[in-house]
Amino acid sequence: MSEYDVIVIGAGPAGYVSAIRASQLGKKVAIVDREFLGGICLNVGCIPSKSLLRNAEIAHTLRERGKYFGFSFENLKLDYGTAVKRSRQVSNRLTKGVAFLMKKNNIEVHMGTAKLSAKDTVSVTDADGKTTELKAADIIVATGASAVHLPGVEVDGKQVLTFWEAILQEKLPKSALIIGAGAVGMEFATVWNAYGVPVTLVEILPRVVPNEDEEVSKEVSKAFTKRGIKLLTNSKVTKVEKLKTKVKVTVETGKGEELVDVDQVLVAASFKPNSAEIGLEEVGVKLDERGFIEVDERMATNVHGIWAIGDVTGKLMLAHAGMAMGVVCAEHIAGAESVTLNYEMMPKATYCQPQIASFGMTEAQALERGHEVKVGRFNFQANGKALAFGDHAGWIKLVTDAQYGEILGAHMVGPEVTELLPELTIAQMMELTSAEISRNVHAHPSLSEVLQEAAHAAEGHAIHM
Repeated sequence: MSEYDVIVIGAGPAGYVSAIRASQLGKKVAIVDREFLGGICLNVGCIPSKSLLRNAEIAHTLRERGKYFGFSFENLKLDYGTAVKRSRQVSNRLTKGVAFLMKKNNIEVHMGTAKLSAKDTVSVTDADGKTTELKAADIIVATGASAVHLPGVEVDGKQVLTFWEAILQEKLPKSALIIGAGAVGMEFATVWNAYGVPVTLVEILPRVVPNEDEEVSKEVSKAFTKRGIKLLTNSKVTKVEKLKTKVKVTVETGKGEELVDVDQVLVAASFKPNSAEIGLEEVGVKLDERGFIEVDERMATNVHGIWAIGDVTGKLMLAHAGMAMGVVCAEHIAGAESVTLNYEMMPKATYCQPQIASFGMTEAQALERGHEVKVGRFNFQANGKALAFGDHAGWIKLVTDAQYGEILGAHMVGPEVTELLPELTIAQMMELTSAEISRNVHAHPSLSEVLQEAAHAAEGHAIHM
């Protein structure tokens, strides 16, 4: 039996970051993963998808906007297979980087399926069936989440897919229906549509990206419809029939039943925690009714010495949230100074076109909680950098408290808005006001000027509007 101070189960962003921080704080650390370093995010999730989205952005420009930019082609050929191969190269480079970081920080890597055999013991079974026992005073569970399979919808990886198969396939579908208009559904709709694939997007709730501000949903719906993506909201897939050359999908809409024939169906409805069959119940770890591991602000479970971080807790199922949780967890294990995380104020990003970025309260939520609200907004259409880019759809909406100027939230749609979040999230964390953001001099021309203009607008003295 090998003994450590800390064992981390799961080598995704939450797990490997926590392992590194624990090692930095003087702990002897081991990390276990059944498949690959970097987890879903680096291998078949957020990293390769962003690579595909970059290719999609170029493809859309060449196919649909060539005339605007002065390009012309007699025989434009788009090779999606090359785009996928490039995404794999990007992914492989980063996963090799994680392996290097494990070695640099003296973290022992064990590849295999992990199970808690006791409160302080992890059994690891490798691909050859050999089992090794690892022992530690503190064990961190960072096993992530996986796609939910809908009742009556059989995923075969060919005609009916999850994100995993979709991101690896090197051929485009001839047509596609996507179930779920959250981040995964919106991003794959963007990629496939950019290459000319007819896409139907089905969402059971009244609007796409339903967790975002209502105005964001309206703006993105308008942009998607303009691109030719068919949106069916307030709609439910009731039947998926796989035939030899197509998939026949029955959708119950507000206007009645609609039949859609497509080449492929992507199930992107939801995610479930990877908390089963790893020994949690046997050692007494408390799960909620959905199977997520319950943790306190330190990331501790109800069982002393067992901790949990990332998607498996259901706190905020985003890689950067998992990383932040991993750091806090390691610091508490080591008895080091740490912080309390505010999940509501963490950034959220969806990399469809146009991009979506947000944090904090929506305007409706702020009003419901009794705030007197001031909203400052500014359109990218009036921003010099956005106009120069030829990408000026969307806006930034800043939600503030009218009495104190406190930043309650921000909601953005438009070019590279995911890169504009940190100024606002750090301002909120440091208790800066909209007045102080408006006084901060922003480079001209830059997209970030829209933040300054929205802050001016919240203060009642917009300059360029």
